Parts: sequence; C-alpha cells; structure tokens
Amino acid sequence: MSEKKIALVTGANKGIGFETSRQLGKIGIMVLMGARDRKQGLAAAEKLQEEGLDTAFVHLDVTSSRDIDQVRSFIDNNFGKLDILLNNAGMAHSEEPLFSNSTATISMQALRQTFDVNFFGLVELTQALLPLIRKSPAGRIVNMSSMLGSLTLHSDPQSGLEQIKGLAYNASKTAVNQFTVHLAALLKDTPIKVNSAHPGWVRTELGGNEAPMEVGEGAKTGVALATLDTDGPSGGFFHLGERMPW
Repeated sequence: MSEKKIALVTGANKGIGFETSRQLGKIGIMVLMGARDRKQGLAAAEKLQEEGLDTAFVHLDVTSSRDIDQVRSFIDNNFGKLDILLNNAGMAHSEEPLFSNSTATISMQALRQTFDVNFFGLVELTQALLPLIRKSPAGRIVNMSSMLGSLTLHSDPQSGLEQIKGLAYNASKTAVNQFTVHLAALLKDTPIKVNSAHPGWVRTELGGNEAPMEVGEGAKTGVALATLDTDGPSGGFFHLGERMPW
C-alpha cells in the first residue's frame, strides 16, 4: 500500500480540474488525472509532470461503468487505497444558456444527459471507490457542486439568481448536495469526510468569459476540503471556508 497520499480528480484535463490537480500536486500529493479525452488527458498530465509534479493520466468517462471499473482496479492494484476523491467532472447542456429559465423547454434527452454526468456518474464512481477510500487513514471526498444547486438561494428573490434557472444543471447540483449529506451521514463514524464545494463563478469553458474569478481561485475551495484536518467538517457545503445555504 502506498504511503504517499493518492488523489483522483475527475474532469482534470482543463479548467478547475486541471488547476486542482496542480494545487494538490504542489503540496506533495500524487494526482491521478481522470479525463474522457485520452489525448487531452495525457497532455494535461504531461504538462504538470514538466512542472515537477507527480501526476498520471487515467482514462475515465464517469458515465461509463467499464471505465469506472478499470480505474478502480488500477488504483487497487497500484496503490491499494485512495486518499482523496474529487468529483469535479460536470457539464451544462447547450439547451440551457446561463441567463435563462429552461423549466418548460428542456428536453428529456438533455435532462438525462446532464444528470448522467453530474449526478449518476458521480454516485457510481464514488460507490465503486468507497472501499479503497475506507483503506485510507484520512479519506476525503469532495463533490463539486454550485450555488445554483441551493434551493434556499433560488427561493430568495434577493439572491440574484432570478434569471439563472437552468433546470437540468441546477437540479443535478441539488441532487449532488443531497448525496453529500447522505454519504456523510453513512460515514459519520469513520475518518472519512464528505463535503460539497461551490467553486465560485470561474472563468472557464463552463463558466464563460464573463465570470469574475480566475481558475486558481476557483480551485481553492475543493483543495481545502480535500486536505481537511481531522477536526474539519463533514456533510457541509462550502465556498472559500464559508458555509453555503442548502
């Protein structure tokens, strides 16, 4: 069993996932960079290796049970445990422009595709890797969510979210938050900590060019939750150290 901390970051070939991998690598963690595009994933891992970081590409489409099983076997055979799972892979469907309300128009195909990536894939991967995370002395699971998954904020006319009502994306993140709460309750008597992260509105391919935050700042919340001390929280929803409303 590896003595070094091992992390798996999904959707790690670009944006927040890539920067998260970099920040974890800089503090001495070995990072497995999951990506569904093999060429982009290899290039991303090689770029961080050139920076002197301990990274490796793993082929992972979170909607593929076969990929999930292969990644689980790879981690088990090579490391014997997993210390950090950062569920970052996600999507927003083209049917849902950012400032829109898709509730009456979103197709069932788009709704299912969004949930397959943002929720069902996340849950299946986490369930598959949980036995390996249990072998870590201090397992950490971070589910990348969004303030757009907050029912409290969406119900508040003063929250500024009145025009951001993409049903598929928002509902999938609400579901992720529920999974976080339930999994944390299941693991409350173990050393494992499970939390949801709101990275902020970050200037990435998903966030768009209008976003005010740089990707380095956007990765900070996930990295902090992935490296919590033993007295850190579990079952919460956070942004830069502050609790978010469910």
